[in-house]
Amino acid sequence: MSNATPQLTPQDIRQALMAGEEIALLDVREEAPFAQGHPLWAANLPAGRIEIEAWQRLPRRDVRIAVYDNGEGLVEAAVQRLHALGYTQVHVLEGGLAGWQNAGYELFIDVNVPSKSFGEWLEAERHTPSLAAEEVQQLLDANADVVVLDARRFDEYQTMSIPGGVSVPGAELVLRAQALAPDPKTHIVVNCAGRTRSLIGTQSLINAGLPNRISALRNGTIGWLLAGQQLDHGADRRAPVVDELARSEAAERARAVADRAGVRRATRAQLDRFGEESTRTTYRFDVRSAEEYLAGHLAGFRNYPGGQLVQETDHAAPVRGARIVLVDDDGVRANMSASWLAQMGWEAWVLDGVDAGDWNETGAAATTYPEPAGAVQDITVQTLAGWLDADGSSGRTAVLDFTGSASYVQRHIPGAWFVLRSQLAQALEAIPKAERYVVTCGTSLLARYAARAVAEATGAPVYALAGGTQAWIAAGLPLEEGETRLASPRIDRYRRPYEGTQAPRSAMQAYLDWEFGLVDQLKADGTHGFNTL
Repeated sequence: MSNATPQLTPQDIRQALMAGEEIALLDVREEAPFAQGHPLWAANLPAGRIEIEAWQRLPRRDVRIAVYDNGEGLVEAAVQRLHALGYTQVHVLEGGLAGWQNAGYELFIDVNVPSKSFGEWLEAERHTPSLAAEEVQQLLDANADVVVLDARRFDEYQTMSIPGGVSVPGAELVLRAQALAPDPKTHIVVNCAGRTRSLIGTQSLINAGLPNRISALRNGTIGWLLAGQQLDHGADRRAPVVDELARSEAAERARAVADRAGVRRATRAQLDRFGEESTRTTYRFDVRSAEEYLAGHLAGFRNYPGGQLVQETDHAAPVRGARIVLVDDDGVRANMSASWLAQMGWEAWVLDGVDAGDWNETGAAATTYPEPAGAVQDITVQTLAGWLDADGSSGRTAVLDFTGSASYVQRHIPGAWFVLRSQLAQALEAIPKAERYVVTCGTSLLARYAARAVAEATGAPVYALAGGTQAWIAAGLPLEEGETRLASPRIDRYRRPYEGTQAPRSAMQAYLDWEFGLVDQLKADGTHGFNTL
């Protein structure tokens, strides 16, 4: 690491967090080691992905940044890449992760810890009502007047859901719950995979003043499985579209909750002034569904559905102390999402005064990426297929796939090696030397940033596959699946214990036990800044 890189002590960072100053504490390891322990407000930005994520996640180039690893040697490359992207206030955490721990500060395991710990804090403070899986099963078996609302993303819901449950992603609950439970006598049960989104979703409906009895499904689908009960798979039940009267009533409820939480109101003129400020970071999120966003959105706003935004704030907004502005077209989802952000200690705003004609941008948000250092020549999938056919078993051409390990295992070019950019040197030692190398990933976007280092390490010609593995797939060329050639360990993604249905029961129970202990950890840490209504 360069001696010129300034350092911040753990005490400096803690002081900034306590004072509400803007700071991005970046853990530049891969996600799996990050999940094994990190400070509460650390955000995971792997060193190998900095060029494709930093400009979106760290919009102000002179924001104060502190990077760290745990002795893996990733910090120097991370600092260099951040400097190359124009960041001017890059620091290193003195002593790395061990320095934080040696200072007597807490380390938190898992991912999305701020929201998960907030959910536990919320339940402890507000005594959010909940029912055990066995109790909910009894209600369903008795055909009681009960409706189960699943607050997760629709794709998560489809993987596994409570029998009869309806998909209502978290920020949609206040908007759509009464359409599903118009009778105040109907008991509403909110679930997620574990605890966080069911607790926050339940409390959302309570805070909004719905007259129904409302309960969280205690421990979500994990608790359901641990109780030995059956889940649905592939369900597609969605909440109905609400009429204008229901939307108006829900908007009034949501605005009242936002006001109580201290959410601020922004005009278009204020939003423009925010954009002119050079000393503050402003995140702008459209919290509607992806489909609505693609059909039409405001310029400058990225899509992050509200329930997921609250769940994944550490990923969406790595700069703690930043300003977050939300928008929707119904007056419900932005207000409810902002109310939770405000309770989590964020400066949360909702944009008012948006007219129908303002939703005039369509499609995905435009994303700008830096040019890779050093030119790399593209080749077509037909050229690569010809090379591989001509090679036979000689191994003259080595294909290095920098995509995520889950995508690689699902399908990849036959003979390709899975490589993590952060582990490139070690990976090349495991890969037989070739006469030429072809780098790829889903689109070859990330792979191009690795090409120069591959060329320098091997001394051989390096090419990028135009269109990446997606182009290979689109051309109908042969594919391979499985963990066939892992030149790097699969540490780029942490396997969540609540993911899918195959996690060991012991892992599920350990995850719940960890969540139960988060309140005590928050008290010991002292930097959370949480408050509840």
